[in-house]
Amino acid sequence: MVTISPHPPHPLDNPAWAALTGPHARFAERVGRAARYPLDVSPFTAFSDQADPRAWDDLAALVGPGSLTPVAGADVAPPVGWEVVEAGRGAQFVDTALRAEPAPEAVRLGPDDVPEMLDLVARTRPGPFLPRTVELGTYLGIRHGGRLVAMAGERLHPPGWTEISAVCTDPEHRGRGLATRLVRAVAAGIRERGETPFLHTAADNANAIRLYESIGFTLRRRTAFLLVRAPGPA
Repeated sequence: MVTISPHPPHPLDNPAWAALTGPHARFAERVGRAARYPLDVSPFTAFSDQADPRAWDDLAALVGPGSLTPVAGADVAPPVGWEVVEAGRGAQFVDTALRAEPAPEAVRLGPDDVPEMLDLVARTRPGPFLPRTVELGTYLGIRHGGRLVAMAGERLHPPGWTEISAVCTDPEHRGRGLATRLVRAVAAGIRERGETPFLHTAADNANAIRLYESIGFTLRRRTAFLLVRAPGPA
């Protein structure tokens, strides 16, 4: 007898899969039960069900023998043959009381701004940002003297939700509330579409967690991620 769960899975329980099989399907590189973004867009890979060994087999076929790949939301150990190279913990927050509003000084960032965006990310390390990440959604920035000093934008896009990501400020311009203004502005655009903002941060990033909770985000769940090597020689 087949048992049917009375509650369908929440999109944020497996957000990369929900995005790659939903609003971001145009980006998806997929083999059966595994999918990923193009390598110059985002490092995220996803499974339909991480507890299914067949999904790991599909991921191995997708990434190739001996390849390194990150796995977000990794709550189970990989099957025999996979090597865990690195493991970490994160935290997922959802908007419950954020005051979303435009930032008049913010400018829309696009492909022509990518070199500056990559430079800012390299100096501030907010998380993965690649040459085509800007294609995932709206990115806003603040300039000082013509130089990009802060930015934030949209990344994962499960149905009904949009992740705020790449929130970063040049060290010389911190303490002015730039990150908060950009998060509020990006959230305003998300809310205009009838969606709800959410975000992720490293579990040990106390400053980011303190900021997000202070402006109206609430912890939804703890997360995990792995960097794994697929079976076989590279």
